[in-house]
Amino acid sequence: MTEVINLRNDLRAIERTVASLVERGRAVGFDDNLLRLNLRVGLTEALANAMLYGNNRDPRKRVRVEAQIEPDRIMIRVTDEGRGFDPDQVDDPTTPANLQKIGGRGIFLIRKLMDRVEFNDRGNSILMILDSRSSGVRERASGM
Repeated sequence: MTEVINLRNDLRAIERTVASLVERGRAVGFDDNLLRLNLRVGLTEALANAMLYGNNRDPRKRVRVEAQIEPDRIMIRVTDEGRGFDPDQVDDPTTPANLQKIGGRGIFLIRKLMDRVEFNDRGNSILMILDSRSSGVRERASGM
């Protein structure tokens, strides 16, 4: 079952929303280590990007969160009301030329922490999938 949450474009809503979904993951028995790092950081970054850059801090806009939380997999889609962007045009923040630039770190972290990340064609919606059985995710999480 998919839960839908419509948030005001208010950064104060991020912590509460993330905590609620982490708790839902615990309730179904999802791996707690992945909830505490991978989901918490990935979802926080996605929500902050949606509110700050997608909706351009406009308090009249909203962010939609669709969450499907199961014991072995979490799928979360975050959609803003902005015009979108091309994720392939985001600079790699780890290259020497981009180390001092501000942008790109949130998407970089999301891609490292989640098992699968997809954007819609418009670029205003991100789908993040976290699999509790993925050994790769555990290695990435413990190596950070």
